[in-house]
Amino acid sequence: MRGADPGLFGPSSVTWQLHGDPMMWVAGVRALYLQALHPRAVRGVLQNSDFRRDAWGRLLRTARFVGTTTYGTTEAAEKAGARVRKIHTLLSATDPDTGERYGVDEPELLLWVHCAEIDSYLHVVRRSGFRLSDAAADRYVAEHRVSARLVGLDPAGVPASTGELAAYFARVRPQLAAGPEARTVDTFLRRPPTHPLLVPARALLWRRVADLAYAALPRHAHALYGRPAPPPETVTRRLVTTGTLLRRVPARLRWQLPPKNILGAMARLGPGSRPAPYKVEGPAAILDGPGRARQGDGGDSTRCQSRGTPG
Repeated sequence: MRGADPGLFGPSSVTWQLHGDPMMWVAGVRALYLQALHPRAVRGVLQNSDFRRDAWGRLLRTARFVGTTTYGTTEAAEKAGARVRKIHTLLSATDPDTGERYGVDEPELLLWVHCAEIDSYLHVVRRSGFRLSDAAADRYVAEHRVSARLVGLDPAGVPASTGELAAYFARVRPQLAAGPEARTVDTFLRRPPTHPLLVPARALLWRRVADLAYAALPRHAHALYGRPAPPPETVTRRLVTTGTLLRRVPARLRWQLPPKNILGAMARLGPGSRPAPYKVEGPAAILDGPGRARQGDGGDSTRCQSRGTPG
C-alpha cells in the first residue's frame, strides 16, 4: 500500500520473486550439503549447536531469517541481522588437529555460508524451471550483498554476479573436504531422527527431498562425499518434474506455512506485491549488458541456459 515499507529488497527485486518459489526448500537442503564441505565452517555449527537433535529447528530458523529479510519491513530485517551477528560474536570452534580456537564470525566462514546459500537458491530454483535470464541471475547475486551485510560481511568483498560467484568457488574448492563433521550432516540429512509414526513419511517425502538436493550438488561435491549421483540430465528432469508439481499447489495454500512472511508482505503492501516469476524480466533485466557468466552452481561446469531452461 502507498507509503508502506517495502523492506530491504522490495517487490521489484529478483529476490522477491524467486524466494516465493516452493523449490526453495530443496535448495535449502542443497545449501546444507554444500556448506558442510568446508571443514572450519561445519565444525563451527556442530560444536555450537545440537544439530542432530534440533536440526528441524535450525532449518526453520534459517527459513524464518530468509523470509524476514526478504519480505519483512526494513526494521524487522535489520533486527534479524543484528541478532545473528550478536550470536556469532559469542561462538567459537576448535580445530581438533591443531587445537586452534577461532570465531565462527570469521569473514572467510561467513562468506562461504553466504555463497553456498545464494548459489543453491539460484541453481535449484532456476534449474527446476523458474525462467530467469542470465542478467536477472546476476541481479539476484548482486542483490544479496544486502543479506551479506546483515550477517556481518563487507558487501564490497561479496560476489556481485554469477561470474564472480563461480570464481569464488574455484578459489575455495581446494579447501573443501568431506571430514567427520560433513559425514555427520550427510547421515542426518539422509535419515533424520523422527517419531516412529512419522518414519513412513520420512521415507516417502523427506528422503526424496534430500536425495534430490544431494543430486543437485556439483560433481566435485559428489566425489568428496563418495556417493554417486544420477547423470546431470536425469537430475535436471527430476528437478523440473518436482518443481512443476509443487508449483501446481495454489500459492495461497503454500504461503500459509509458518512464518507466513509473504502473506504479511502482501497485507502490508497490497495485492500487487504478490511474488510471481513473470515479474522478473522487466526493463532492468533487458537493459543489463550481455556477456554475463552463466555459472552459479557451486563450482561445477554444468550451466543453465538463458531464460532458465536447464541444460
